[in-house]
Amino acid sequence: MAADSRAKAATLALRQRLLSSSCRLFFPEDPVKIVRGRGQYLYDERGVEYIDCINNVAHVGHCHPLVVQAAHEQNQVLNTNSRYLHDNIVDYAQRLSETLPEPLSVFYFLNSGAYHGHLSSLIDISPYKFRDLDGQKEWVHVAPLPDTYRGPYQEDHPNPAEAYANEVKHLVSSAQEKGRKIAAFFAESLPSVGGQIIPPAGYFSRVAEHIHRAGGLVVADEIQVGFGRVGKHFWAFQMQGEDFVPDIVTMGKSIGNGHPVACVATTQAVSRAFEATGVEYFNTFGGNPVSCAVGLAVLDVLEKEQLQAHAASVGNFLMELLSQQKAKHPIVGDVRGTGLFIGVDLIKDEAMRTPATQETEYVVSRLKDKHILLSADGPGRNVLKFKPPMCFSLDNAQYVVAVLDDILTDMEEKLRSCETLRIQP
Repeated sequence: MAADSRAKAATLALRQRLLSSSCRLFFPEDPVKIVRGRGQYLYDERGVEYIDCINNVAHVGHCHPLVVQAAHEQNQVLNTNSRYLHDNIVDYAQRLSETLPEPLSVFYFLNSGAYHGHLSSLIDISPYKFRDLDGQKEWVHVAPLPDTYRGPYQEDHPNPAEAYANEVKHLVSSAQEKGRKIAAFFAESLPSVGGQIIPPAGYFSRVAEHIHRAGGLVVADEIQVGFGRVGKHFWAFQMQGEDFVPDIVTMGKSIGNGHPVACVATTQAVSRAFEATGVEYFNTFGGNPVSCAVGLAVLDVLEKEQLQAHAASVGNFLMELLSQQKAKHPIVGDVRGTGLFIGVDLIKDEAMRTPATQETEYVVSRLKDKHILLSADGPGRNVLKFKPPMCFSLDNAQYVVAVLDDILTDMEEKLRSCETLRIQP
């Protein structure tokens, strides 16, 4: 039986029998079975079309024909590891270098990012993971999120960038007083799981000063937000100004439009320090000809379809529409973002900015009923996160916000009549 002709219930039963329950589904009470994708749209087994507002992995659009063609054509000729000379890997490294500040000129290719939950070394430095497990290790130091909406230094602070950077400075000093050295400062350029946070301009530059003075490195994670998503720049860390250049930049997800490829870019100094250890870096699939052909095709599409500029214009329009919702609906506490990276922070009350967690879950479920796929994040699971494929259109934005408006209006009426919100399966 073809997979796309199997009944959804049968597919779900097989998954429950054969896969671990730790491999979670979206909408577990009524999961969506997706069998086809195109651009910013996904289609279920009945042919129902969904607008995808969250899949930043399909960066230039689901199943983009030029990316699919590049993979197919190269796969017909050769696919092997990077211990052989091949033009694709050097061509790709050169193309990536042209998008980055000059110091970031050495590249290591991988087949995937090392995700937070897969390695103990990364679980240990991922607060949203270790807080549910063994707790924080003594050698890990967590700085406050530079969140100017509900963090300790908010939008009315005269210099939130300096204030949040000073928190890092204090952590460094505290660690040094205990006889510890600083290895690195890890941060998403725009924290996503933290709630679609936009750090205040100048924050990372000041952090880098404190970290470098202590002998550490600054690692900018661009896996969620790189490759033109922020609109104004190709890389999100560039929003902090020309004087800020990370020592290491990590790339994944959108880099291959769904193909398993990832990359680390760094400086000559960092690369030479690693080489001096005598340890060889090798990844069986990292930098193979097919993956590099896919990566090159993604860059081609971004350029030919002017998707960075598109993200800026559509993102500005979407921000404007969502800001109108903030003026209309008290539950919308904050709308923040840049390009096609936007968060809508839902709250219970304006004074305390208490996360509206249950209400957010309800909104996400109702949107799914209307064939719009969106999800929530943040410590309170109350931030609607928009990270759609870069081809997401003005019409898509207008339609999605209109549906969101209807849902919020209906929810407010229910709350006024003291009805309990119930998430339909």
